[in-house]
Amino acid sequence: MNPKSLCAFVGLIVLSVLSGGCQSAYYGAMEKMGVHKRDILVDRVESAKNAQEDAKEQFVSTFDQFVSVSGVEVSELKKSYDSLQKKYDASEAAATDVIDRISGIRSVAEALFKEWGNELDIYSNEDLRKASEAQLDATKELYAKLMVSMEEVSNRMTPVLEAFRDQTLFLKHNLNAQAISALNQTSMSLEAEVEELIAQMETSINEANDFIEQMREG
Repeated sequence: MNPKSLCAFVGLIVLSVLSGGCQSAYYGAMEKMGVHKRDILVDRVESAKNAQEDAKEQFVSTFDQFVSVSGVEVSELKKSYDSLQKKYDASEAAATDVIDRISGIRSVAEALFKEWGNELDIYSNEDLRKASEAQLDATKELYAKLMVSMEEVSNRMTPVLEAFRDQTLFLKHNLNAQAISALNQTSMSLEAEVEELIAQMETSINEANDFIEQMREG
């Protein structure tokens, strides 16, 4: 395919996605380029894993900033608030990225499993059909385990973000000793929530690595 034709084809893919025809048209166009649903699924799981790694670092960084604010002098609170607001915004963006990528995994997985299941009826060799069906069941089981872990991450991010948001808003309007006292009182409970979130993220990242490895081996 020459560069001009390739550009036109890529443009067609983008147009099909934007026009609402959406996933099926996109997957069909990608398959014509030799990229199958299985490949897309693995790529999306890897992207979600990377997004979780980035989010993990960002949440830890935001909490560290949160703790540091609780120890500053009142005269330094404005500067500390500005830094905390930036950290909170970055954490919110990282969380949104993770959630969006989980949604992308779900959509391609549903399409893949539907196609795989339908194609089982095409086999004339019963042994091969049973082997493929067993592989489909194993993949579904592995996928379900991964999604439970990723959904747990998604659910745990929300209360941590809400706590960051509340304290950032409070600090915005109370740049005084009262704000420092409030931050000190909440930092211990928030630390436990952050630790639980990070632990779940690490579990989900490991689940993603297992899924990617097994899909590539298969």
